[in-house]
Amino acid sequence: MNAQDEIAVEPTQEIPDKLYFRIGEVARLAGIKPYVLRFWETEFPGLGPKKSGTGHRLFRRKDVELVLEIKRLLYEQRFTIEGARKHLEERVKPQEVRAASRRASPKKKQPSLFNPDPTPILEDVRRELRALADMLK
Repeated sequence: MNAQDEIAVEPTQEIPDKLYFRIGEVARLAGIKPYVLRFWETEFPGLGPKKSGTGHRLFRRKDVELVLEIKRLLYEQRFTIEGARKHLEERVKPQEVRAASRRASPKKKQPSLFNPDPTPILEDVRRELRALADMLK
């Protein structure tokens, strides 16, 4: 395989409807090598897959979409890594400003109707998710 084969851009694929993707699945979807994804993790702060108990990377759908956007910027638009990083940061900033303005609005916070302390529920959910992840290994 030569360098041209690795850079060839494949037609846009449909992202399967799953909660988590392993690094090999994301690499196949994006048409790049897994080591490229690991490198991009160090270069793009927004790309941070979770790690399973065994250390496997678990990418969420938004991570896969970000990988496809990074690939488009680098391979099709010919951005440098620094340029792509800045472009993505600029794209995120307007969204953060809108979210901050919504949070700053003088709306009254409604009291929780179900459980004032969600910690026990979250712990149960985490435990169940870990058990599911272990079954998938």
